[in-house]
Amino acid sequence: MYKPINNIMTKLTIEQITELQRQYNVTKTQELINSGDIWKFEGSMGRFAMECLEAGVCFLPDRNTYDYYGNMIPARGFLEAGTKGSLENSQNFWSGVDQGDFNSEEYLMEIFGGSEIEN
Repeated sequence: MYKPINNIMTKLTIEQITELQRQYNVTKTQELINSGDIWKFEGSMGRFAMECLEAGVCFLPDRNTYDYYGNMIPARGFLEAGTKGSLENSQNFWSGVDQGDFNSEEYLMEIFGGSEIEN
């Protein structure tokens, strides 16, 4: 089980973020973003994914993916640190969760409501 870092301000690893995502039922959403499949569903799914990327709940994969129309979704390595979809953005968000930030946890409950995208 994942152990909180407590008050040490170090960047979370992808593995630590993934474990926190699992605890908050975000795993399937992250997997769909990683595979690029999320961009091939109806528009509301893509908008939901964009919301997750903007907040830092999820991050883009390390390779380019493409939407239904063939538009490229850039790999996270092409993004400026701390911007939507970047690993740093997720590290910032999940560090807040790890540190017990009520607003971050409340946000997760609001958008995932205890469950995530169905299989």
